Amino acid sequence: MANRQQNQPNQSTIKSLAISTTKQLINPKNYTPSAIKTQLARTKRVGNAVTALAKVSQKAYEISHTPDTPNSYIIEQIQTFCRSFCQSVNVEVVPVKPIPQAHALWTSNHISWLDIPVVGSVIPTFFLSKAEIAKWPLIGWLAKVGNTLFIHRGSGDTGSVSDQMASFLKDGSPVVFFPEATTTDGTTIKKIYGKLLQASLDTGVNIQPIVIAYVNEKGQLDDQIPYFGDMNFLDSVKRVLDNRPAKAYVLPLGPISPIGKSRDELTAILQQAMNEGLKQLHEQVLTK
Repeated sequence: MANRQQNQPNQSTIKSLAISTTKQLINPKNYTPSAIKTQLARTKRVGNAVTALAKVSQKAYEISHTPDTPNSYIIEQIQTFCRSFCQSVNVEVVPVKPIPQAHALWTSNHISWLDIPVVGSVIPTFFLSKAEIAKWPLIGWLAKVGNTLFIHRGSGDTGSVSDQMASFLKDGSPVVFFPEATTTDGTTIKKIYGKLLQASLDTGVNIQPIVIAYVNEKGQLDDQIPYFGDMNFLDSVKRVLDNRPAKAYVLPLGPISPIGKSRDELTAILQQAMNEGLKQLHEQVLTK
């Protein structure tokens, strides 16, 4: 596991980062009435999000200074933060069916950075993330304290990451990852990359797929939330903060057993399940 105290920010660093980020998010482009109205709403959401980050940072500090903190406690704190963050940006997470409680290797489609708090709010789990996140101020440290597994894109380290995932699964700790390996606009499922499904084969733990759909007040796919292509991250955050209330629908699909299957077979089964699952979810929650 990552060194929980590595690159740990001090309180002054956290405060400085919070202030500078908040300024970038709340400064209006102009001072027209509509811009000021938007900015006031954004400021309230930023305040709520910063409060959620401050609370989880305090918990992370305690965890990083407490040897042998149980994984169950860390997951509990992750889930508490994820729920608070989703509330702070006015995104209601709605499980379409009861979320399975069985131990599993979780997979989800990937639409936005917002997927992480959405998934984390309904599934008690650890995450797999791209390695660049580990270097982000504050967020990288929080991810490390939260036992996030990091993968370097194109580096060929999927084998070692799969081994780490298998270790978590053997210890009874669930892990979730996004097998499309990129984000989309939320309308379809891209090609599934199945190398990390090896963790399921090595442990015999079922794969538990879910699919997500962000829906606006008109009952349509929300086009303000997807973060893909050449979008700037800060601009994406502003779009979410300025957005009207949205719902994140989460549909759990049937579990997939790895027993007696090859990795290619598992990949094909998962691809079909997520393709059909997203279509089913859209039919259920979108206005005709």
